[in-house]
Amino acid sequence: MEEIDKTKSGNPMEGEARGRMSIEEFLKKDEEKDLLRFLTAGSVDDGKSTLIGRLLFDSKKIYEDQLVALERDSKRVGNAGEHIDYALLLDGLKAEREQGITIDVAYRYFSTNNRKFIIADTPGHEQYTRNMITGGSTANLAVILVDARAGVITQTRRHSYLVSLLGIKHVVLAVNKMDLVDFSEEIFDKIVADYKAFIAPLGVPDVTCIPLSALDGDNVVEKSARTPWYAGPSLLEYLETVHIGNDHNLKDFRYPVQYVLRPNLDFRGFSSKVASGIVRKGDEVMALPSGKKTRVKAIYASDGECDYAYPPMSVTLTLEDEIDVSRGEMLVHPDNMPLVGRNFEAMLVWMDEEKMDMEKSFFLKQTTNTSRTRIDSIKYKVDVNTMEHLSIENGQLTKETLPLELNQIAHVVFTSSKELFFDPYACNKATGAFILIDPITNNTSAAGMIIGKVDDKDMHTTMEIPVLDLPKLGIAPEHYDAIETIAKELERRGYAIEIKK
Repeated sequence: MEEIDKTKSGNPMEGEARGRMSIEEFLKKDEEKDLLRFLTAGSVDDGKSTLIGRLLFDSKKIYEDQLVALERDSKRVGNAGEHIDYALLLDGLKAEREQGITIDVAYRYFSTNNRKFIIADTPGHEQYTRNMITGGSTANLAVILVDARAGVITQTRRHSYLVSLLGIKHVVLAVNKMDLVDFSEEIFDKIVADYKAFIAPLGVPDVTCIPLSALDGDNVVEKSARTPWYAGPSLLEYLETVHIGNDHNLKDFRYPVQYVLRPNLDFRGFSSKVASGIVRKGDEVMALPSGKKTRVKAIYASDGECDYAYPPMSVTLTLEDEIDVSRGEMLVHPDNMPLVGRNFEAMLVWMDEEKMDMEKSFFLKQTTNTSRTRIDSIKYKVDVNTMEHLSIENGQLTKETLPLELNQIAHVVFTSSKELFFDPYACNKATGAFILIDPITNNTSAAGMIIGKVDDKDMHTTMEIPVLDLPKLGIAPEHYDAIETIAKELERRGYAIEIKK
């Protein structure tokens, strides 16, 4: 059995960088590091968990007691022969260790002198598609592994499609197990050519290909002498330097109000995270859905007042005028409006064990807004293995097979009970993403990525908003304000009601 070098333990307060600075300087530098979230995906036995374990090990981010446990577990339940089984650092479930596979998403945090990282190790099996969607929903980058012996396979194409669906802009194709093909440049070049030909139509702007051996550590943290023909960076070097600053939408200001802050009678602010765009003190803003305009009086962050805010800052805004804004509503720049409407189309990933009920009314959660929504129609399902579109029109589906089942993906049209404020997911992930919640079980039934707005004339069904005609019901005018307050609270909870006075 391979012996573990105990000098690889990962006390973050040790090392050359720590030795040159005080603890205050170290903590300040650590706080200023930016954060990269990335996922790993690939087929079973491509080495995802091993790669991350090796990354943590070689970058000295594992404590000595973890190393001792790893060495013991490698002898007892490891699947790496005489090598240390680094996958055991991530595969924590008993079933994962017994089967040698990843079943659930495993999150790991580590940092280097240059950047902080959150890793989502996602399963490779098709039946765990929803786990990959969950792990990738917040990722900036995806590391897709392929076995150098097998090349680009169906699983590779499926994961790449899901990555493009999630709007992830940076992809690393990690060609693993190069030691089993004698680090052949020809084999690597062929895999790269095949992969780039496949992924080009999916519109992923940044694709980097790295040959490596996760088990032996080649090109994981340090460049390997066994790939003299490879001139690119090691995996960790790339992860530390890839530029993600432009991934945020800084053009379209969207501020979905989360909380109205009233600590005393003299202060009324609106607290939330800046979803996208930049807001400055003095900017003119419009409240949706009321359409009322005002200006930003002040911006407060965690460390005091500031002149501007940008994503993903959490701030409190105060306004020049006393306008009525509550949770679920949105502040935007008047000259840069989101789409506003009750009908929209989206790509939907079904995540519930229970089959989709086309007649059910779901809760839709989008930004801080909640609404009742119904499925108007399903245009087509996507076969994630072949990218083929399956529909009733082309004879691939019937009325019985049309509703979605667990892990299936489809192009779906929705109608909601009240107006939503959204952007296409491809332009703005923050306002283009949503989830469907089952009103009975409270399960998250699906995750969706909005494509765009749909005109009323193109809808198959309508979702009428109930109307309360107060005079017709014999309600006295002195009760109107109370009823409007109740109606507004119901709307905040997803039940839209129109009041006639």
